Amino acid sequence: MALMGDKARLLETGRFVHAPDDGRESGTPDGRDTVLPDQRDADMPLDVIEADAAAEASEAVTEAHHRRAAEAGDTGAMSVLGAMLLRRGDLDGAEPYLRSATAAGDRAAANNLGVLLHQRGYADEAAGWWRVAAVAGSAAAAHALGRFYRERGDEPAAEYWLRQSAESGHCLGAYALADLLEHRGDVGAERWFRAAAERGHREAAYRLARLLDDRANALGGDGVPDAEAEQWYRQAAARGHRRAALHLGTLLEERGDTQEAGRWYLTAAKGGEARAACALGFLLRDAGDEESAAEWWRRAAQDGDGNAANALGALHADRGETQTAERWYRAALDAGDVNGAYNIGLLCAEQGREGRGEQWYRRAAYAGHREAANALAIMLLQRGDSAGAEPWFSKAAEAGSVDAAFNLGILYAERGAERMAHEWYERAAAAGHTEAALQVAIVQLRDGDTKDAERNLRCAAEGGSAEAAFRLADLLDRRDGGAVERRQDDECTRWYEHAARQGHRRAQVRVGMFAAARGDVVEAARWYRAAAEAGSRNGAFNLGLLLAREGSLPEAALWWTRAAEDGHGRAALRLALLAARRGALAEGHQWCRRAVELGPPEVAERAARLREALQEELSA
Repeated sequence: MALMGDKARLLETGRFVHAPDDGRESGTPDGRDTVLPDQRDADMPLDVIEADAAAEASEAVTEAHHRRAAEAGDTGAMSVLGAMLLRRGDLDGAEPYLRSATAAGDRAAANNLGVLLHQRGYADEAAGWWRVAAVAGSAAAAHALGRFYRERGDEPAAEYWLRQSAESGHCLGAYALADLLEHRGDVGAERWFRAAAERGHREAAYRLARLLDDRANALGGDGVPDAEAEQWYRQAAARGHRRAALHLGTLLEERGDTQEAGRWYLTAAKGGEARAACALGFLLRDAGDEESAAEWWRRAAQDGDGNAANALGALHADRGETQTAERWYRAALDAGDVNGAYNIGLLCAEQGREGRGEQWYRRAAYAGHREAANALAIMLLQRGDSAGAEPWFSKAAEAGSVDAAFNLGILYAERGAERMAHEWYERAAAAGHTEAALQVAIVQLRDGDTKDAERNLRCAAEGGSAEAAFRLADLLDRRDGGAVERRQDDECTRWYEHAARQGHRRAQVRVGMFAAARGDVVEAARWYRAAAEAGSRNGAFNLGLLLAREGSLPEAALWWTRAAEDGHGRAALRLALLAARRGALAEGHQWCRRAVELGPPEVAERAARLREALQEELSA
């Protein structure tokens, strides 16, 4: 051992060359490098040796040749033969040859002897021989020794030897060093992941891509993938790395390139990556191929992917196959996906089994499922248990459920706790909840904060709220002085029309008024009629005015009657005047009384004077 530890003595033997190890994996049983020296390079890796040997002669002939040379005292042949037997698993046969070659100063044999002893369970003795080989310049042995120390928890020693290996150009040493540094949060990990990746290490390429991706996201990349990260994902995926293929597929799908994404998902799925099979299923479903989607989801679910099991459950639920759906939801739950419990709760609720549904909601909610907590709270609130609902709304909202935050605002508003309601509305609005933004804007308008109100109204209107669109248009309208005549491309008009197209009755009346002001009677009548048929008394009254101007008094009277019966004072006054003109004094008197009751004041005053005149005529 003293002789083997003397690096100068070993180098003097002439058994070593100064070229560094190339760090390729030998495929040994424990994954460590088994280095086979031959007459040209004492550190040539196993796969190169095998390729040369296969080109020259069969393995049996080669082994016989090395055996004869070893028996004749050839150190290199002993080392090669020992490594061949070690690779084959013949530890007893390999050990004497490796020990003899090691004693003669062969560093590759020392490394391989360490591998053999490690396989036998003699880790400390193995480490001793790895140290001998590493001191003599074996990067493979330095890598093995670094791993040994890391497994023992001696990170400083592990880093020292792994760095020796990595700086000698050893691929696996570079990867192991990067893994150690990343574990410690050391920024130097990137350099060594890159070094290993550039030498063909697919796991290093994948880890480097993840590191670059995470950094881009941390710097506010808004989900835009790092270009270099994509390059390394591609390299790792091309070398058969399943998770890299999955990440590359996800990246491409987010970009909109579903065709190439599907190819990488398929590659990963065929390699046994359940998440890729699940993602492929969603792509196929979106393309309209439900049967193929179901097949991939089934494969993924059978491999333990809860998301795929949930997708299968939803597919069968949509087909009305509730028993099969529940079975898959239960499989998802068994796989650890709490969405399965939530989905069973939804299924039970749809079937009217509220008791069972509540049990499943509770199970999911207790497991931290925020939407289940929100659904449970709604169920309790509908039952009149607001005290029981509140903590579940709070739990869901604190966990990030925007709907729960909005619902909590409603709950506090119903109790008259406006400040608390407003706080929750603001929280939901900040997360993009349309109706919450509208509620916040209403309070701001009431308080005269038109600037912030406009911002929230825009948010809600752009999110699809017809009421917000109308209120935004009304705010802009008032700011401009409430002009009746407006251009069609005016922003105020656009928001009125946006709300009107969504069926907002007041917006429909306003758009009708703008059309009438432009002289577009047909367009005005269309919007008035839409509002009137939806129950708008102002729409009915304005439609009546339009029809009366066009000479259609009978139809106008019908719409005014509908408006007056819904409480429109002006419509009642119009009906009273019509009745008086045709001599129906009693009917006119009744409509006058109705107009006086409904107002507004100027209408009530006119109706009262008309009623007195009609009363005089009736009593004459």
